[in-house]
Amino acid sequence: MSAPWTTRDIPPQQGRVAVITGATSGIGMEAALALAGAGANVVLTGRDDAKGEAALKRIRAQYPRATVRYAHLDLASLASVAAFAEQFSREHSALDLLINNAGVMVPPTRFTTRDGFELQFGTNYLGHFALTHHLLPALRAGKQPRVVNVSSGAHRMLAAIHFDDLQWERRYQPWRAYAQSKLALLMFAFELQRRSDANGWGLLSDACHPGYARTALQTSGPSLGRATPSQKFGGPLRTLLSQSAADGALPTLYAATSPDAKKAGYYGPQNAFEMKGPVGEAKIGKEARDRAVAERLWKVSEQLIGAQWPGTALAA
Repeated sequence: MSAPWTTRDIPPQQGRVAVITGATSGIGMEAALALAGAGANVVLTGRDDAKGEAALKRIRAQYPRATVRYAHLDLASLASVAAFAEQFSREHSALDLLINNAGVMVPPTRFTTRDGFELQFGTNYLGHFALTHHLLPALRAGKQPRVVNVSSGAHRMLAAIHFDDLQWERRYQPWRAYAQSKLALLMFAFELQRRSDANGWGLLSDACHPGYARTALQTSGPSLGRATPSQKFGGPLRTLLSQSAADGALPTLYAATSPDAKKAGYYGPQNAFEMKGPVGEAKIGKEARDRAVAERLWKVSEQLIGAQWPGTALAA
């Protein structure tokens, strides 16, 4: 039996440029820390510039020679996504690694993005769909480029793509909306690989999930609109089934760097119903494998962001 995969197994990353969304805390922060330590040129992104500066200080304190910077990016705004991509393309000729990590989880009431999308669908999925589209030329110029989508085990629970009410305008259900956004993100990873193969983009597109990692995600989303922070995810269950943010970042780092990571692979923790434990191949829900739905979702997403991807579409 082989030893569990850890950050010590990350291959040297010198010369590789990485962009990580939602990298000012939690899993994104831990991934940025590990990649910077391995020599990558890391661009952290987030909505809170003060947290961005604090993240830079943490990385530089541990790795004084790290090449790392912070850039503002709000995935709940298509204008912000476009502005970030334009700035990145002015400063970099190529992108080797894109980690679509940022997200929001189960707000108790329905919120919308600046473009009118339901907050979870707009942030977790559509923002990343648009970002990857804008950065595709840079990715195609990268060396062995990878795109990693951070999904969730929730994609197998109560999950479907509700084309009749994608934005949950008729009846908002927090968990179903979250599951839909994470299912869409996983389907995007698989469809992106199919289209890359068909059009010669040269990408390795895969996905992962962190299990039950102890981050601010479990409280920041449920606390939206509340006078006091939510305690919904506390208690004995959290202690028994959860793992640290650093351990939760291992599936992301494996998907992003391991030579053994496969095209359209999906990785996550292996113990306690995939809540925690060593990294391995994760279970994929049957809905995520539906190519006809993935093709339809891609077309609808292009319409929603007002941009069409290059190349030839695939017949489902």
